[in-house]
Amino acid sequence: MKKRDIEFAIIFIAVALIIVTSFYWDNQIVKDIALMRAEALTVFFIAIALASSEGIIAVFLSVILLWQYDKRKWIMPLWFTLAISAIAGFFLKLMIKRERPFQAELVSTFDLLEKANYSSWNFSFPSFQAMMVFCAVPIVSKNFPKFKYAWILFAGLVAFSRVYLGLHFLSDVIVGGIIGYFIGLIIINKEEESHFWQKTYNKVIGV
Repeated sequence: MKKRDIEFAIIFIAVALIIVTSFYWDNQIVKDIALMRAEALTVFFIAIALASSEGIIAVFLSVILLWQYDKRKWIMPLWFTLAISAIAGFFLKLMIKRERPFQAELVSTFDLLEKANYSSWNFSFPSFQAMMVFCAVPIVSKNFPKFKYAWILFAGLVAFSRVYLGLHFLSDVIVGGIIGYFIGLIIINKEEESHFWQKTYNKVIGV
């Protein structure tokens, strides 16, 4: 086996073990994290949850890409990445139909968040917000390498906030983050090979 194949196999096995383990401990973990709740932490994580909506993420990243002329060609790949992640998350939720922790009455959540997360289609698995923030990691890493660690930290806080607030199980955010990251990675690699979105962008602006 090639070195790259061995590394991929190790990563795959490690990820699989993490996912399986998280499923096994999901109920206990969400209960234990709920015990950590404090007023200041709750306000902080509600703010994180509100800031991680797909609309805010799309606008924020689009603005910083627009800010530098040579980065603007990545706006369309960003939008495509977010759209594919949203569609994938929507269909996975409908197929799996896993109740959220507060719906399963394992923990409580807050009225503001309960109303926003109790739609007939809005199930727990996978975490939509985790998919959104992690799918942007490859694009942020490529275009803003100094900013990537701040974005990864933000993504981690978003993922943790979903469990802390009783909206998701740990496995929801782990799988959501992994799926989102690989969607972003695949799209950015394809774009570097074909330059499809760059050509489309050039046509739109008349270059």
